[in-house]
Amino acid sequence: MSQQEFWNKKFSRDGYLYGTKPNQFIKNSYDNFKKSEKVLCLGEGEGRNAIFLAKEGFDVEAIDASDIGLDKLYEQSILENVEIKTSCIDINSWQPDKKYGAILFTFMHLQIEELKSLLEKIEAALNDKGFLVVEVFAKSQIEKNSGGPKDLDLLYSIDDFRDNIKNLKIHKLEEVTVELDEGKGHQGEASVIRLIAQKV
Repeated sequence: MSQQEFWNKKFSRDGYLYGTKPNQFIKNSYDNFKKSEKVLCLGEGEGRNAIFLAKEGFDVEAIDASDIGLDKLYEQSILENVEIKTSCIDINSWQPDKKYGAILFTFMHLQIEELKSLLEKIEAALNDKGFLVVEVFAKSQIEKNSGGPKDLDLLYSIDDFRDNIKNLKIHKLEEVTVELDEGKGHQGEASVIRLIAQKV
């Protein structure tokens, strides 16, 4: 099953799988983004983070493999009276052709080699002083039922990021337990990796 087929199946149900409120870590971490620079949301699905940032006055672009997810993003953006440029591509096919002041993603599920490749592209796509902000499920999430894949190869350790970030200064990199309240898809106690890094 392709990424598009997988996520289209998830997003084809009624309502917003992960709700319409932004991820709490993103909401708490965007203050340093410059509104004069573009923000890119990767694996953005139905658009909750992109729409939040657009409402805060940022110029936002969003990428996702699911056309159904991006259709929902568009519908919600009309209701919220914001504009977001979207691209429907598999994240592994993304080739950055411009620079961004901030790039973020939450709860993407990539194999480690795919993650390494993505981090290289992100480093190249960030402006000087630009930020990368990430929240993903930790390997210990395998024991919990609050969301995420039941496949250790699609869950992460702190070292997966520390060892593969080459040209960014890491301001925060931690594994923490949080209480998720994100639609029907993420509910309850969860183990997550949180990252804030900056191009220097």
